[in-house]
Amino acid sequence: MQLNTQSFGDKEMLNDALITEKALTADYNSYSNECANKKVRNALLQILNEEHEIQADVFNEMHARGFYPILSAEEQMINQAKQKFAAQANR
Repeated sequence: MQLNTQSFGDKEMLNDALITEKALTADYNSYSNECANKKVRNALLQILNEEHEIQADVFNEMHARGFYPILSAEEQMINQAKQKFAAQANR
């Protein structure tokens, strides 16, 4: 049996961290929505907020290192999106 000894680089580790944070925020959001006890709900919302901050930090680090490039939207694309969602909202 061979073991995979491939190591992960910064890009892979940051990507894994970002995926994990996205999953955690989704879970904490669900937990807080379904919580009947106000104190517990507030604690979960605090944790959710902290997880969002961590997620933003990971994203910003990935972007700064060029691992998560962001394309600027053209004005035409923005207007098309506005029209699309305005039409859906009016239905």
